[in-house]
Amino acid sequence: MTDRDSIIREIATRTLSIETLETRKRDSFDFHEIPVWAIRKALEAAYEAGLAAGRK
Repeated sequence: MTDRDSIIREIATRTLSIETLETRKRDSFDFHEIPVWAIRKALEAAYEAGLAAGRK
């Protein structure tokens, strides 16, 4: 697993409350109702992670 994958998984878990990003072939597991403020928070976290990676 790459650092990128770890960061993506952490953002999904922490901000979107998604346990895994693996396909589980069940709608109830693979589709999530997520409020727009959580999506915004996840996008902001991804943006910040990109900025931090660019500074390295």
